[in-house]
Amino acid sequence: MYSKKVMDHFANPRNVGSIDDANVVVQAGDPSCGDGLLIFLKIENEAIKDIKYKIYGCGAAIATSSVASEMAMGRSLDDVLSFITEQSIAEALDGLPEEKMHCSNLAAGALRTAVSHYRAKVAGQVAPADA
Repeated sequence: MYSKKVMDHFANPRNVGSIDDANVVVQAGDPSCGDGLLIFLKIENEAIKDIKYKIYGCGAAIATSSVASEMAMGRSLDDVLSFITEQSIAEALDGLPEEKMHCSNLAAGALRTAVSHYRAKVAGQVAPADA
């Protein structure tokens, strides 16, 4: 049912934790299945210097959060918005069952929201609503 990459990221999630001096913290969730994601970003010069997260959810939610964190680390914010999508997260894990694709939506959506919040904060605007 799950690829070896999904099982590896589930059993050995990367970048789990929190960042005390994060520039932005975003909470996202999918009430239909109970998954919840809290993502912390340390951003410098329009790039992600560090990323950590806390996840409550199924194995696919854990794996997608883990691989998304690896994909985002070191990337420019524009790259995050352009290249880290629901589909690219699923592809990085060698696919997900159709009924688990919402897990990749959670991770990609949280990253998009975090970038949006950060940019609004830098511009002195009120951040948009949570993901």
